Amino acid sequence: MAVGIRLGSITDEIGSADFFHAFFSTISANLEPDGWGTQFPTLMNKLYQGEIGQPDAEQALRELDRASEQLRQLPPDRVVWDVEDRTKLPPWGSNISSDISDLSNYFVTSTGRDLISLIREVLEELRDRGGVAKVVQY
Repeated sequence: MAVGIRLGSITDEIGSADFFHAFFSTISANLEPDGWGTQFPTLMNKLYQGEIGQPDAEQALRELDRASEQLRQLPPDRVVWDVEDRTKLPPWGSNISSDISDLSNYFVTSTGRDLISLIREVLEELRDRGGVAKVVQY
């Protein structure tokens, strides 16, 4: 089952639920020493949990930018597939594209888009046009 982010009538495909969870697990495990949502509460406790509204979009964008900058400083081998079970590894193991230089560009959606860029685009649209962005399975 695939996961996407829906805003209005448009759903942007992300990939598997495990892949989506891995992105947020990587943020939490590497950038939140005091636990899930302590540094990036809007991203981790609203967007990841399934829904974010226009009033939170600007804060989520600031958090995404900060997380992206910090992920840029970390090598790809710091990816965390599941924060609750650190023994889990990505299905592809360490066999990744040579284009991946750090954790800020590690996550590429099933349609070939950079996940951080996709989330940024949705949050900017949400901020500018309103509504509610929802994580959906289909």
